[in-house]
Amino acid sequence: MRSLSIDLLKIVLAFFVVCLHMHVLRDSNPSLSYVLVNGLFRIGVPVFLIISGYFFYFVDNIQRLKKWSFRILLLYIIWSLVYFPLWKEDDSYFLNILFGYHHLWYLIGTFFSGLLLFSLRNISPKILISIILFFFCCGYTIQFLGNSHYFNGEIDATLNLFPTYRNFLFVCFPFLGIGFLIKKLEIDVKRKPSLLLVLTSVFLVIFEAFLNYKILKLSQKESIDLLFSLLIACPLLFLYCKNISIKTDSKILASFSTAIYLIHPLVMEFVYKSTYITSFQDVIFTLILLIISLILVLLNRKVKYLL
Repeated sequence: MRSLSIDLLKIVLAFFVVCLHMHVLRDSNPSLSYVLVNGLFRIGVPVFLIISGYFFYFVDNIQRLKKWSFRILLLYIIWSLVYFPLWKEDDSYFLNILFGYHHLWYLIGTFFSGLLLFSLRNISPKILISIILFFFCCGYTIQFLGNSHYFNGEIDATLNLFPTYRNFLFVCFPFLGIGFLIKKLEIDVKRKPSLLLVLTSVFLVIFEAFLNYKILKLSQKESIDLLFSLLIACPLLFLYCKNISIKTDSKILASFSTAIYLIHPLVMEFVYKSTYITSFQDVIFTLILLIISLILVLLNRKVKYLL
């Protein structure tokens, strides 16, 4: 049996990622756009990783690791081929292959972080927590130095490359590890956070984004993937939804959320760069995205490893 609440959460998170990539309200309301795009919507990917990490606990031997790795890597290869025509001429092919084109960084990042987590699965939880915090802080520091343009020249350019901080080690591993520890330590059984606590933690994410924008004066045009408040809000949100006891036998909703995540940049490319679609672009984009995502779910029943 699957958790219906988690599957519904994944659909919401998928749309968070979509809205993030659309840079909603950037032109009409820059301040609100910033706290949404570089605040609230940043909850999406970390919670996805926590969910994956929770179930990664059951990958407890080499055979299961091989099966898990094969599925993730094949999914990455398939969708890399789908997006291959969109690779820009001035992009580095090496970086795209190793770190993933656009949103596909999540897949290859999950793959490598899973291998690392598997090798560390038997160490003390306290040590694992320390490693998680260390890598997260490293990523946060690199991101901040880049976004604040503390250095000049090539150093600044390198720090502002997404793969420098948004990678398997500094983003994927910490949140995958948190999900793993939630299951290993049975925190989902022992702790049931209230809705008020979850909403308060989400507000902290928005507030931290507000501080970045108004106090630290970070540029609106640059992405913020790592926020310290995510370490609080994302586990709490997962725990809250995990403890809503609504079960389902169907994987449709889970597959639907994956389809939305994987296909949305392609639909954005088609709709927003089309010379024929000039009115009601957001509505048309949403309709096409939902239809194609549903088609992918149906195709996945026939063609395995598509989602």
